[in-house]
Amino acid sequence: MSFTITGTGSCLPAFTVQNDDFTKFVDTSDEWITTRTGIRRRHFIKDETLSQIAVEASQKALENAGLAAADMDLILCATLQGEDVSPSLACLVQAELGANCPAFDLNAGCSGFLYALHSAAAYFRAGMANHILIVCAEQLSRFLDWKDRSTCVLFGDGAGAVVLSRGDSLLTVRTGARGQRENLQVPGRNVSGPFWHDTEKSRSLLSMNGREIFKFAVTTVQNEIESAVKDAGLTADDVDYFLLHQANGRIIDSARTRLHQPEEKFPGNYEECGNTSAASIPLLLDELNRNHRLKKGDILLLCAFGAGLTWGSCIIRWEKN
Repeated sequence: MSFTITGTGSCLPAFTVQNDDFTKFVDTSDEWITTRTGIRRRHFIKDETLSQIAVEASQKALENAGLAAADMDLILCATLQGEDVSPSLACLVQAELGANCPAFDLNAGCSGFLYALHSAAAYFRAGMANHILIVCAEQLSRFLDWKDRSTCVLFGDGAGAVVLSRGDSLLTVRTGARGQRENLQVPGRNVSGPFWHDTEKSRSLLSMNGREIFKFAVTTVQNEIESAVKDAGLTADDVDYFLLHQANGRIIDSARTRLHQPEEKFPGNYEECGNTSAASIPLLLDELNRNHRLKKGDILLLCAFGAGLTWGSCIIRWEKN
């Protein structure tokens, strides 16, 4: 016994930034960004807070599942960092929803949703939960170096959520990591105070070796998809939809080409949202659900890669009507 997805929800900030908006302060163009990434616009938190969009996505998922916050046995929040170091974002969501269950954050970078699914599966298998809320909420705009044209144009803010209930829809789930910081990092703040020589406060800005991360992503996605379908006793042809981390259109196109699969099996939201880190796959899943593109019995393969370095894959049978 593992789980089935009974509800989905999402929330994007109202403030939208087009590619041309970046030309006012960095040497770039709409053509440069679109050609290399496929991204055309993204959403940034401006008038909302991270906890507000996380709560709205969670409320929509609960409503879609036909369940109340009081029914939840656990709230898992995947995020690079909540509004505060403490309390956790999951605890803020729990309080706002009025839930009465354990709640904690996990950080696996852009692979956070897959790590959360893997963790939830263990709770179900141990008989410790009947219903679990997973919410992935990211505010990458806080960490961007607005002088670095190679990174500041890539990311967006957003939140996606799912409600999981006991069931048998999970066919396989895998996660992995290879710890390193040189190719993708958001450093923490320096220690400051009377006992340290360095009292200068520093901002935590994202830095990335795009070439190396691209190679890592292409290889990882290919390997994970092949391993996941093998674990589930399937082939790529058996999969109805591949929901891949929405980091870059070229990475998704590379995976599709290598798998010899049609374009319609690879839905995307990167053009409208950019890379929303852990939120990208649940955002996409909610879009497909709300637009009635998923049919009962569809086989969904989820795959992500992220900072850490981390990766994960999952195959789920869609059982929701």
